Amino acid sequence: MSIRGVVRELLVRCVDTWAPGNLHTPHGATFLYASGRGIDVAAAEAVVRAFAEFGDRLRGRLTLLFVAPGSEALGSRVEGLRRELRMPPEMGVHVVGNGNVGAVLKAAGAGSGPVLAVIDETVEMSFTAAVVLLTAPAGDWATQRERLRRAGLELTAGVELVDGEDELLVGFGTRSGKSLEAFKAELWALDEYAGVRYRDPSDPEGHLMDISLEPNPGALRREILQRLRGGAMTVTELKRFALTDTVYRAVDAQKVVTALLHAGSVTRSPEGGRLGGDVVIRIAAANGG
Repeated sequence: MSIRGVVRELLVRCVDTWAPGNLHTPHGATFLYASGRGIDVAAAEAVVRAFAEFGDRLRGRLTLLFVAPGSEALGSRVEGLRRELRMPPEMGVHVVGNGNVGAVLKAAGAGSGPVLAVIDETVEMSFTAAVVLLTAPAGDWATQRERLRRAGLELTAGVELVDGEDELLVGFGTRSGKSLEAFKAELWALDEYAGVRYRDPSDPEGHLMDISLEPNPGALRREILQRLRGGAMTVTELKRFALTDTVYRAVDAQKVVTALLHAGSVTRSPEGGRLGGDVVIRIAAANGG
C-alpha cells in the first residue's frame, strides 16, 4: 500500500470521528477538501461514502465541498455516487475547479457551522475551521505548524510518512484536546501498510517506525530526555508534550517515563506512591541532571 493509501485511510477515520459530534448543529456542518494541484479522486469518493453512512444522523445541512483544478472527473463521479448511495437532500456536494477557498465557502452558503478541512500546502487558510488535516513536503513541519497556529489551531501534531524514496508530511490542527487525542489514536490504529513507516519530525535522529498500536518508544525517549534537560516537568506536562510536540500519544509518555525511572535515567518527586500527573520528573544526576 502506498503513502496515498495511508492518507486516504487516515482521512476516512478522521471523518468517522468528526462526523458524529458535528452533524447535529442547526447552522450546518461543512467538509472541505481543497488543493492547488488536484484531488485524489479515490480519496474523495471514500469521503463521500463515509459521510453517507451518517445520513440518518443529520439534524441540519451538511456541505461537502471539493476545490481543485481539473475536478471535472470528480464532479461526474460524485453525481453517480449521490444516486448510488441515495444521499439525502440535506447532504449537498459541490465540486469547484478553482478559486479562493474562503469565497467558495461563502458562495456555497457553508462555513457558518463546524468545518473539517483537508488541504495541502498550496492552499491559503483564508477560512475558519475547527479541524484541519494538511499535507506538505516532508521536512516542512515547522512552517506548516506555524500556519495552523496562526489560524487559531493551537493543538497540533505532525508525522512524516516514508515509503522508500517517497516522503510526505501529514499535519493536524485543532482547538480541542479530545480531537487531537482521537487523531493520535487513529494514527497508530491504522493497519500496518507494507513499506510505509512513520517518522517523527521532532526526532533529531529521524528514526523510522512501523505503524503499530505499540509504537517503538525510542524517539519519544530521546525527546523526553532532551526536554527534561531544560528543567523538571510533571507527568501531566510530559504527557501533553508527547501529545502536542511529538508523533506519540499521551499514554506513550506515561510508559516511557516509567521505563526511564526503572532505568535510573530520571528521578521523581515524591519518590514513592502512584505515578500521578503531579509527580515531578527530573534528569538523574548521572545523566547530566
